[in-house]
Amino acid sequence: MVELETVPPFFADKQELLDEILGRYPEYGRRSAVMPLLREVQHAERYVSEARLAEIGEIVGMHATEVKGVMSFYSEYHGEPVGTYHLQVCSTLSCSLAGSDELYDYLVEKLGIVNGEVDAEGRFSLQKVECLGSCGSGPVIQVNDTYYERVSRSRCDALIEALSRDEVPEPWRARGGDNEGADKADFLMHTVAAGEGETR
Repeated sequence: MVELETVPPFFADKQELLDEILGRYPEYGRRSAVMPLLREVQHAERYVSEARLAEIGEIVGMHATEVKGVMSFYSEYHGEPVGTYHLQVCSTLSCSLAGSDELYDYLVEKLGIVNGEVDAEGRFSLQKVECLGSCGSGPVIQVNDTYYERVSRSRCDALIEALSRDEVPEPWRARGGDNEGADKADFLMHTVAAGEGETR
């Protein structure tokens, strides 16, 4: 609570937004607003500090530890600052069989960081997560809120190079029956992999 008193409240100047979020739920269900409130803080500050947990708890009538319990269940919320580009690699069985473990190891080597770390520039952070919900298109990397599916080493190289220039490529969708964006991804992948013989 001491930290809350030294940090300006996040929602102090966002009364309209706060009213809109709380208005989605009946008064007796105010605790249900915890997820969208966490989302607003996460989106703006890239993580949810102890002060923000306490603030959200006061708004919805929960203890900060209860809010933290909700937050800890979801990989999209972070208790510590993450990089400008937060890379999440799915590690469930289907993605693992498709090569996500090797892709994660490749990213560790390429970025020089491991699970939960942020690079020295604050540009990249890396996290191994459970199920990103794209089981038929592994291996999958989620960069902030954007999915990149069927990521080979050459696609990974193209993605990291683009992000290093602060260019965020369009999502690569490679699900069966839903190949929107696949042409762009394949063009980018073939451009980077030209002469390497890799066509995945």
